[in-house]
Amino acid sequence: MSDKIRWGLIGLGSIARRFSNGLLLEPTAEIYAVASRSKDKANAFGAEFGATKCYDSYKALAKDPDVDVAYIGTPHTHHLPHTIMCLEAGKHVLCEKPFAVNASEARQMIDCARANNRFLMDAFWTRFFPAMIKLRELLADKAIGDVMLVQADFGYRTGSADPKSRILNPELAGGALLDVGSYCVQLASMVYGKQPRDIVSQVTLGATGVDELSVTVFKYSDYEMATITTAVRLSTPHEARIVGTDGHIAIDSFWSPYELTLHLHGQAPQTFRYDREGEGFQYEAAAVGECIRAGLTESDVMPLDETLAIMETLDRIRDNWGLRYPSER
Repeated sequence: MSDKIRWGLIGLGSIARRFSNGLLLEPTAEIYAVASRSKDKANAFGAEFGATKCYDSYKALAKDPDVDVAYIGTPHTHHLPHTIMCLEAGKHVLCEKPFAVNASEARQMIDCARANNRFLMDAFWTRFFPAMIKLRELLADKAIGDVMLVQADFGYRTGSADPKSRILNPELAGGALLDVGSYCVQLASMVYGKQPRDIVSQVTLGATGVDELSVTVFKYSDYEMATITTAVRLSTPHEARIVGTDGHIAIDSFWSPYELTLHLHGQAPQTFRYDREGEGFQYEAAAVGECIRAGLTESDVMPLDETLAIMETLDRIRDNWGLRYPSER
């Protein structure tokens, strides 16, 4: 392995561009190769980010012996084949969220990584922000007592009315839940360290059949609950609250947080702020690099068994709605 972790990017859409800007801020990372179905797009993207190799074939990138780790930034429905292609070619993989369309696909991806002894991680970059590390420390110290409620919302008003757009197209597993609701589900999973016992959910399905607005309640025990709101036709505050017996922790823009505020009964609020360059994708990239250099095949911050459990919970939410994507029928 070279001095730097050499990244290969598969799929060069908006999320890959944002991730690449984060890689540029991570001194141990190198954008070595990029791949698109269009040679012109690959060349333009590669020139912009200083890539050594530019491919018009995903398979060619997967076979490049100098790529250490592949980043999968293609649409949801392509995560399974592209991840398995890279793992079987001997590459480590960071797969953009949602990890897969459903738990069955996730299980195949995880099984392939383990069979090939390759690193694989679900790209929930949120978990690697300094503010989230602080949150885990506060929860471990029981700073707010026993947690009894998690509240999280993530909704935005899509600028597209095109039914074939990634957000609204059921053929691409569109809708709010997999796109942004997964952030809320992973937060509750991280806080409680388990998946809900009971799930009740209501949804508004749009003209294309995908979920455009939903409200979901999780119950973990008689004294542990979570509420999750997600949308693609409605902008919400993007707030999270973790409420315990002795106070609560508030996080604005919890999916990409700069700070969190600790509110304890009878005390002045205490805010922990963590300024940064860029959006923060460099934290996730650095964590992947550390795992690979240490010879690990998964992250203890975003372990594969939890990734699978989260996908099972997302499946259960859609079961409440009777929503199946065309690829599942």
